[in-house]
Amino acid sequence: MSSPFPPSESTPSSEPFSEIEAPELAEKPLVTPEEKQNPKIVNRSWVISLFGTAVGAGVLFLPINAGAGGVWPLLIVTLLIGPMTYFSHRALARFVCVSPRKGEDITLVAADYFGDVAGKVITVLYFFAIYPIVLIYGVGITNTLDSLIVNQLGGPQIPRVILSGVAITLLMIVMLVGQRIMLIVTQVLVYPLIALLFGISLYLIPSWSLSGLKSPTDFGGMMFAVWLVIPVLVFAFNHSPAISQFSLAMQRTHGEAAAENASKVLIRTAALLVGFTMFFVWSCVLALGSDGLAAAREANLPVLSHLANVHGTPIIAYLGPAIAIAAIGSSFFGHYLGAAEGAAGIVRTVAPKATAAMGNKKLSLYIAAFMFLTTWAAAIINPSILGLIESLSGPVIASILYLMPMYAIYQVDALKPYRKQASNIFVIIAGIVAVSGVAFSLFR
Repeated sequence: MSSPFPPSESTPSSEPFSEIEAPELAEKPLVTPEEKQNPKIVNRSWVISLFGTAVGAGVLFLPINAGAGGVWPLLIVTLLIGPMTYFSHRALARFVCVSPRKGEDITLVAADYFGDVAGKVITVLYFFAIYPIVLIYGVGITNTLDSLIVNQLGGPQIPRVILSGVAITLLMIVMLVGQRIMLIVTQVLVYPLIALLFGISLYLIPSWSLSGLKSPTDFGGMMFAVWLVIPVLVFAFNHSPAISQFSLAMQRTHGEAAAENASKVLIRTAALLVGFTMFFVWSCVLALGSDGLAAAREANLPVLSHLANVHGTPIIAYLGPAIAIAAIGSSFFGHYLGAAEGAAGIVRTVAPKATAAMGNKKLSLYIAAFMFLTTWAAAIINPSILGLIESLSGPVIASILYLMPMYAIYQVDALKPYRKQASNIFVIIAGIVAVSGVAFSLFR
């Protein structure tokens, strides 16, 4: 994955946590002199960055839920996800791009549009949209490593407290040594991830079978299955943690044409995500069948790790967990920065005098300790990853990504030119469906 936070225009500091200050002090993405002369380079790099942000645990768990309802609901979901992803992220990018106060990130723009109180609420929502995903990555990478060691390498089962501690520490070290190293690691990972996901999808074709898929036969049953999978779908294709910084890069590179160029980048990103991800989903679903998908959910494993355990071929056995680890690890970095940024904003809002007295560096250290300890605790407890997605991340992401920009379009003068677009209705309905689907899953 290419990071959603390209380097700053100045030489990045190697000092730990220099890149995770509060939102208003966050590092700005890099636009090199060469990129200023050729804005197309900026656009192309952000296509890959946004794609990489979304290729994480959600993609690896999506087949488990997306295929649970059978062929017809999966076909409907495949047709919906492209427009859902593009229109929602385009609206969020416009939310930032057209702000009269250029250079402000999403939390500050929200305060400008809706007032200080609403801005603080949105900062809290922004944190809780991203923070659970960091916890999910801690659980996911621990389970994947455990499965690899025991099932593929034939080693002993390492106690979770040790295995998870080592895994999360290694991820944190990449953050501690500075943003430049994080960028190098993520940029090295994204292209092999794309190639390997596509290769695995092709490799599974001989194992495809429709006989193992159970599908509802009535229209109501199909719509019910689609309704329940929408929250995981929203999570799996979500790259909103990068949209704020992406929009600022569009402002600096394209000026008044920022929103127009953001739309071009986002439609290419959506096309890549749908093309590669849904091909991967279909391939996994057809290879495993309904019973195999249920077994993967019960084991709380990414679908590739489950395939490695049941498929019996060396390629799947070793490449499957490797892809899962790389995807989870690469997506961890961008989401960690977003969660840390949101946490800093919350702390500064709640205790402005205390945080001013302690300084940015000490605040960042406290936030890093909090993130490490809570992620480690989640990995030890091993809650259901799909349960976390359905109950925590799904509704908040849907609110920030789908509903907030739509509310702004009809309330804020700067967004008035976008009020008569038919896609607005589609995005509102998709957001309501996602939130209601989560509510139903929680109380049924």
